[in-house]
Amino acid sequence: MPVKSVRYRKQVEVHGLVGEPVAIKDALAKVKEMAAVSSNRTYKNGRKRKDADQTVELVVHLGIDPKQADQMIRGSMSLPHGTGTTKKVVAFCEGDLAEKALAAGATEAGVEELITKISGGWMDFDVAVAHPSVMGKIAKLGRVLGPQGKMPSPKAGTVTPEVETAVKEYSAGKLEYRNDSGGNIHLPVGKVSFAAESLQENIEAVLDHLNKIKPAAAKGTYMKRVCLTGTRTPSVTVAVG
Repeated sequence: MPVKSVRYRKQVEVHGLVGEPVAIKDALAKVKEMAAVSSNRTYKNGRKRKDADQTVELVVHLGIDPKQADQMIRGSMSLPHGTGTTKKVVAFCEGDLAEKALAAGATEAGVEELITKISGGWMDFDVAVAHPSVMGKIAKLGRVLGPQGKMPSPKAGTVTPEVETAVKEYSAGKLEYRNDSGGNIHLPVGKVSFAAESLQENIEAVLDHLNKIKPAAAKGTYMKRVCLTGTRTPSVTVAVG
């Protein structure tokens, strides 16, 4: 039988393991309270363990058939209060656009040299954006970037003529999302240190966005279950609708 950590057992006491969904405000209060729980343990040398600022994640189980192309959920969005993290962005573009992309915060910008660098194994970035005119040249990177979800795509908003703007947005934490094989969407909505009101506005923005892009082919209940969790906390079910 698995052994539960001291922290987890204390968090369960806070959680109460209530099965009924609760309002967003109450769910956030539970997650914040659980994230604040410490095991009060130290390392062997006596040094105290540091509790990092945990990420709050929203998980939405959608009533879609992931096997059907017309029911796939994929795109990008910016949250009203950001996510509390920044991302390393590379830009596939040429000439003046490359210079503007670098000025906007891109880690690397260019085409041929960047393709060669990535083909050689360099992957120290989170998001790749590209100008439509160079997509033919970077198609060869599909086998490398595709499995990691880093291949630029029009559906995700990472293929755009507005490269400079895209670099700024993704560097600031703009989110890409895509349903998994179970029909779930996982999105970070901020940090535990965020004000509860800011987290709630971020969550409501995500739910509103997902409702607006509901596939016409999806039948029955669309949002079947919504949960909130911290990086190291049990999840809390949120009441929606």
